[in-house]
Amino acid sequence: MKEDNKTYKILVVDDEQNLCEILAYNLRNDGYEVTEANSAEEALELPLAAFDLMLLDVMMGGMSGFDLARRLKTEEKTAHIPIIFLTAKDTEQDMLHGFGLGADDYIAKPFRIMEVLARVKAVLNRSTHSTQVSPETLRYDHLVLNLNTKTVSVDGEEVAFTKTEFELLRLLLEHKGRVFSRQELIDHVWPSDVMVLDRTVDVNITRMRKKIGRYAPCISTRLGYGYYFNP
Repeated sequence: MKEDNKTYKILVVDDEQNLCEILAYNLRNDGYEVTEANSAEEALELPLAAFDLMLLDVMMGGMSGFDLARRLKTEEKTAHIPIIFLTAKDTEQDMLHGFGLGADDYIAKPFRIMEVLARVKAVLNRSTHSTQVSPETLRYDHLVLNLNTKTVSVDGEEVAFTKTEFELLRLLLEHKGRVFSRQELIDHVWPSDVMVLDRTVDVNITRMRKKIGRYAPCISTRLGYGYYFNP
């Protein structure tokens, strides 16, 4: 499923291989990019921060879906990822436990595929349109600025940024769509007692684009005007 040219990445974790394959097949037909894992332990070997949504079976051999969710929600790089539990346990107590762990939805087995697809779409819509700014972080998809530690991560991997590069990206990300002239960027980011050339701004923008990888096209140029963050 695409929105604003983005293909959502979904992880399906279920120890019933046939069910896992059926879910993955139907989700792919609906336009999603899907990865399958047949245990929580197998899922933990994956780059989990790259996913936009996870479907977790609760009752699995070894680590349960509840335990996996608890671990994901305690890690900064995965805490924001929506989770839908899939389970044969549909008692009120189990559902409350799942929601208490931070689940976004809970689907009891056996389920209809159309129901799953509808729930997935609803959760992704809520996640996409919810505010992504908090006092501690600025986020666009899996590009995250931690304002406390002054660090930048891309798909869960920390990337080394200079102070200037960090402040440039922070300014553009805080004001998505607004075009900043080179002089405005100089005024906002560099100390007032430092002589900065337009070329210095361009060099820092170029370095920053290289460091953010697949998000580089988001740092756009408005010819004759300046730079802006284009979601």
